[in-house]
Amino acid sequence: MMRFGFIILLVFSLTAHAQKEKTEAYIARYKEVAIQEMIRSGVPASITLAQGILESQSGESDLVKRSNNHFGIKCKPEWTGPRTYHDDDEKGECFRVYDSPENSFKDHSDFLRTRAHYAFLFKLNPTDYEGWANGLKKAGYATSPTYPAKLIKLINDYQLQQYTTDALTRISHPKIQAPETKITPIVTTTASSTPIEKKEEESSTTITAPNKKTNTPVISTPFEINATKVVLVPAGTSLLALANKYEIAYSRLLNFNDMDEVDILEKDQLVYLEKKQKKGITDFHEVKAGETLFSIAQANAIRIESLLLYNNLTKDTQPSVGTKLKLKP
Repeated sequence: MMRFGFIILLVFSLTAHAQKEKTEAYIARYKEVAIQEMIRSGVPASITLAQGILESQSGESDLVKRSNNHFGIKCKPEWTGPRTYHDDDEKGECFRVYDSPENSFKDHSDFLRTRAHYAFLFKLNPTDYEGWANGLKKAGYATSPTYPAKLIKLINDYQLQQYTTDALTRISHPKIQAPETKITPIVTTTASSTPIEKKEEESSTTITAPNKKTNTPVISTPFEINATKVVLVPAGTSLLALANKYEIAYSRLLNFNDMDEVDILEKDQLVYLEKKQKKGITDFHEVKAGETLFSIAQANAIRIESLLLYNNLTKDTQPSVGTKLKLKP
């Protein structure tokens, strides 16, 4: 009897390990798409990935294999593109078919961005994944009462919040970009079967800083990274004026951000309004091209002295691309 129980436990353990590997492979494949979609549309990358994992069973569901539909988006009246039929809440429901997984990710962002009942989500802090998860259920995205809890667990188990932070860093530092992810335009068909290329519309996002029309610096509303209040500040902003705006002593604002004395910011960047944390949200940060110790500390809301201590580095060190830096002791 004990031997039988051990076999069951072993099978369960092997199955769980295999599922974990599939999920990690899914994240590795689509994390860059999720980051680029956050930059384009404002949908947090952590939420996009968690929904993709859940809805597509880490890319293994029958629906996703037949349709590249990673988010279970149904046809809806406006959909004129290819379709397939799949049993869901009801038997034989109509689902959208995409010519690539990337188009599914793009349509998912647009689906949320263009519908009025999801508009309140884009007023949340982009790092508030619990607010987004509960908000999606409230807005009617899913019928399951456990949907928010499942998303939150995936985000925590697989540390998906790091990809939201990565997107915010790239918005703050435009030069820090991975190779552009090619997203093929969605092609739909009319009743006459004439292909029509769906025009991509510009989507505003609550986390974009510069006002391109007036060239006037625009500071984002405060949000949180690693439980630390921060704003995205465009180039040309006076740091002294920013300190006065938030009623923080100028010297303290410099200290919060590991900065030497500076007046006008030369580039867009994250500026913290309170002391950063001693450790990061995730265990490691993999260095990307163009990053410095300062930009890594800012992206992860971790104090520079802590980052140096955990990695036995000096302040003038330039970390090599691909190096994994510890964010926790």
